[in-house]
Amino acid sequence: MTHKDIVERGRRVLRMEAEALGEAERRIGDDFARAVETIARSKGRVIVSGVGKSGLVGRKIAATLTSTGTPASFLHPADSVHGDLGIVGKSDVAILISKSGESDEVLGLLDHLKRLGVCTIALTSNVKSSLARHSDVALDGWVKEEACPHDLAPTTSTTVALALGDALAIALLEEKGFDADDFARLHPGGTIGKRLLTRVSDVMITDNLPTLPESATMREAVVQLAERRGIAIVTANKGAVAGVITTGDLSRLMEHEENVFPIPVTKVMNRAPKVARADELGSAVVYRMETFGIVAMPVLDGDDRIVGVIHLHDLMRAGVV
Repeated sequence: MTHKDIVERGRRVLRMEAEALGEAERRIGDDFARAVETIARSKGRVIVSGVGKSGLVGRKIAATLTSTGTPASFLHPADSVHGDLGIVGKSDVAILISKSGESDEVLGLLDHLKRLGVCTIALTSNVKSSLARHSDVALDGWVKEEACPHDLAPTTSTTVALALGDALAIALLEEKGFDADDFARLHPGGTIGKRLLTRVSDVMITDNLPTLPESATMREAVVQLAERRGIAIVTANKGAVAGVITTGDLSRLMEHEENVFPIPVTKVMNRAPKVARADELGSAVVYRMETFGIVAMPVLDGDDRIVGVIHLHDLMRAGVV
């Protein structure tokens, strides 16, 4: 078997799974909307269940739901009949995953859940199966065939089930208005937490701000640029920003002016500079800085008065980038 043959095998699997996802997208309809609405209205949690590879997919779906604002727990069907059914409440919603929809363990759990009055959502490749017919809502995870050459090992079917779980989680996230701040509170550790919890006010410089009056000349601006990390901010009355001068502005000025010192700052400054707000997320400021090629910005409060300066390097040190 040549490298080319092996690569083609891998591509075939990815191609088949991509086609299966495309078909799943086309099949999404009112049942998906009903599933989202049912979970969103529920006052309980989501119970996700499945056996084998479907069980592994179910664990991931439960984790994704929980991390995006919809509390969820995984319940193994076999464990459910040995005491674990006690975690289920009448106000919960259950997502039961089975490719065939005829798994004995899952159907047994379905029967117990029905006795408890729990609303059930089937996620199956066979919408005519016992699981789909007896559940309150059935999500269509049909696949033409598995990527396994024997059409046996769960591959395309688990990919589709996993993707439908993601679709549910994100649709619920948007339905509930779950925003970046909510996400950050559930992910306080690691890079995600740093990026989402860091606000401009946490990183900005507030002492010895590089401000100049409108009457200043470039001689004074050059000093500020050298001592205050490449930015000079021209302020008008009551701390309003009239304009900004950067080292780039100075370099361009020196290209056509022999003596830049006596030139008024008002003739050089950018009168419409990009600014940051003290209460906005650092990640949003990084995006603007990268988009417009800026390394520092004045920070304004709610009354448009300057309260600080934010530098890209400081945001990088804070782990926002």
